[in-house]
Amino acid sequence: MKLVTSHFLSPSHRLHHARAESVLQTADVLAAVLRDSQCAGGTQRLPKAIGKSKAMEMVLTGDRLSAQDAQTAGLVSKVYPKEEVMDKAIELAEKISRNSRLINTMAKEAVNKSFEHSLSEGLHLEKRLFHASFATHDRKEGMDAFVEKRKANFKNK
Repeated sequence: MKLVTSHFLSPSHRLHHARAESVLQTADVLAAVLRDSQCAGGTQRLPKAIGKSKAMEMVLTGDRLSAQDAQTAGLVSKVYPKEEVMDKAIELAEKISRNSRLINTMAKEAVNKSFEHSLSEGLHLEKRLFHASFATHDRKEGMDAFVEKRKANFKNK
């Protein structure tokens, strides 16, 4: 069985695919240690991801969460059999890479900051990024392609 630790909740908040036999665990309490945010940050990130009650149970008991339960809780986006997980992750990366890298970066920033900001601050950031996107070539190309019902050819500018 593959063990996925609280490092899974890394500061980058990337999309995660899990192998069906994976488990998620915040086992710090079992070792009588509490790691700092530079190391893992599970006590700060986990409640924002799955809610205080479930996070408190996991942090205080060190109980494991199956890949399926992690998906239900929103900690992983997909669960695949071991032999498929890498192919599926690459497939997702290829799909994402067909979008404008510049706009993907803005969108990722907005989602990541939602864990740090209030809703009001997050909406303000989203509005600033929206306005900034209008200064990009890719925004024009994307909107033109949509109107013309064709595939966009992004230049990441």
